[in-house]
Amino acid sequence: MKDLGFRRAAPALAVFAAVRLLGLTVLATWGAVAGSSPHTLLSARWDSLWYARIAAEGYGYAAVLPNGDVHSNLAFFPLLPWLERLVSAATGLSYGSAGLVVSAVAGLAAAWGIFAVADLLHGRRAGVFAVGVWAALPVGIVQSMAYSESLFTALAAWALYGALRGRWLTAGLLAAGAGLTRPVGAAVVAAVWVAAVLAWRRGERSWRMAAGALLAPLGAAAYVLWVGARTGNGLLGYLDVQGGWGNGFDGGWAFARFVGAKLASSAFPAGVGLIAGVVLVLWLYATCVRQRQPAPLLVYCGIVVALALCASGYFGSKPRLLLPAFPLMLPPALALAGWRTRRAALVLGAAALVSALYGAFWLNGSGPP
Repeated sequence: MKDLGFRRAAPALAVFAAVRLLGLTVLATWGAVAGSSPHTLLSARWDSLWYARIAAEGYGYAAVLPNGDVHSNLAFFPLLPWLERLVSAATGLSYGSAGLVVSAVAGLAAAWGIFAVADLLHGRRAGVFAVGVWAALPVGIVQSMAYSESLFTALAAWALYGALRGRWLTAGLLAAGAGLTRPVGAAVVAAVWVAAVLAWRRGERSWRMAAGALLAPLGAAAYVLWVGARTGNGLLGYLDVQGGWGNGFDGGWAFARFVGAKLASSAFPAGVGLIAGVVLVLWLYATCVRQRQPAPLLVYCGIVVALALCASGYFGSKPRLLLPAFPLMLPPALALAGWRTRRAALVLGAAALVSALYGAFWLNGSGPP
């Protein structure tokens, strides 16, 4: 059994911290020139405001748009606002600032979990590079925002690690937590179930495995049922709430039309870039399959990718919605691990700098919807 203590994971955590610190430094420098507040950009805009309002007031707020659409805060799962409220009560910080604390801690936990999975499958060196690639993604700045991506990725990575190691109660509890964090928690539940089925076929019979499988969906199920009861629409209540935001699952048709519109307009380069991005994601997933990643990872990653690419709304959100798909980082991590350390470090450092610059530009512009 590999030691997953701090000493073994320390290089990966140091790389993650360095990349995130670079991103925050560039954001602060950009803000000083542009006259913007990095703290506001990270903690008090877009979804961060919705989470902070839930922490402060609970559920029940809705914004009615001029076109009649209703944006209800019931669309946001509760674990992040619960943690914001807890940190705020313990420290006296505002809820938005508490969200930054949660994301900072969760980001480190996510990096550790990604390292644990990659180390288990491919060794320590690949684990370090997997964390580095994940931290240096173009939208990696979201890992430092008062958003739920870092928290969800931490829960998902450790749940998957637990499932791969047969630690069923841990996997089930963490999957339940992921289900209280984001709708895509269903991907973690499916992965735990697949791992349990495969273990059962290998002959494992234990109450822990059964308990883990039963625990896994409880978080998501509890929240969806609660929303259904609160709205009076039963099992479809949460889907109705998402529909008010313009979100749904149409197999990617709306996204395809969005890309087609870009190609047919003066934004042609953006359309080409979107197609290239989708092709890259699909190629990485196909590489994961060819490299024979364990079935639970492939199931989890496949569902995250499908839900991100095939949702019918908020096309600008798709890059950040793909952040939890960390198994996609394993193929480039393996490639970097095969290079000489100096060359690999230079490539990763260049990627981190580009990510930092893009993150500052993005947050000072349109930013994540």
